[in-house]
Amino acid sequence: MKLFDRTKLKLKPLAERESKSDLSILINPSSNPPRINKDERSKLEEVAFAIKESKREKAPIVFAFGAHAVKNGLSKIIISMMKEGYIQHMLVNEAFVIHDWELAFQGRTEEDVKKYVNEGQFGLWDETGLCLNAAINFGAKNNIGYGQSVGKMINGEKVSNIKIPHQYKSISVIGNAYKSDIPISVGVTIGQNIHHTHPGFSGEATGKAGEIDFLRFVETISNLERGVYISIGSAILSPQIFEKALSMAKNVNKKLNNYHIYVNDLQPGNWDWSQGEPQKDNPAYYLRFMKTFSRMGGETRYIEMDNRKFLHNLYYLLK
Repeated sequence: MKLFDRTKLKLKPLAERESKSDLSILINPSSNPPRINKDERSKLEEVAFAIKESKREKAPIVFAFGAHAVKNGLSKIIISMMKEGYIQHMLVNEAFVIHDWELAFQGRTEEDVKKYVNEGQFGLWDETGLCLNAAINFGAKNNIGYGQSVGKMINGEKVSNIKIPHQYKSISVIGNAYKSDIPISVGVTIGQNIHHTHPGFSGEATGKAGEIDFLRFVETISNLERGVYISIGSAILSPQIFEKALSMAKNVNKKLNNYHIYVNDLQPGNWDWSQGEPQKDNPAYYLRFMKTFSRMGGETRYIEMDNRKFLHNLYYLLK
């Protein structure tokens, strides 16, 4: 069957794109967090205690994020948590990488999907595809993972000897993670993200870089005993990758049984998942990501809350 020829695409400069978000979305980590009620505070205090215990035990503190963590302005809080030892490994999707990179590169991100799909222009912006693919392709050739490759580009403002200025790199989660030697594992799904449309995209290089990240993630999970895994707004990638990583880890480390899993999302859910799965007539039965997490052993809790309220208040309690 004939393959689509990406060289026929008419790419436009990123500067010409209308972006819905800019640096004004960023939340000051030192600002007062959104108000929470007594029950919400109790749940977050449990999470904060588990994180502090893991830190004291020198056990992994792993966070998984969906792209809305960046689009909701949480980058500075995540960076502060990394610097203070409250985040030691991250699992993110490629959309997280795109928004983080665009903010670092031009201070703006998030396009109007409906508008640009109708125009046949969604995602077809030259610099996003050109720079991200250049970093990933170069990294894969040198056996460097996806997250590390992009972080190296942002922090060093170049790929190989090609300079790529990032005037806002100080607010990049991925750039700061690289600078602080904190691994970011990027989950890869070919065709799901805008830089895959660019002629510079290489499935071979992206697959290799993603595989390196996955195996680094599995290595961290294999040491999760007395650690904590916190998934924020990643309803598909996080549970699916975590369950495979945990199975691999337990295959090798039979003593891996004591860990905490906290899941934050906006979907309503009052079921106590420590009691197992609900019956099919209960709406919670169809909270698919929690069905996955509830099968993963350890202590599992679901916290229904806006991710800004969740992470800002959690950081406040940790401080």
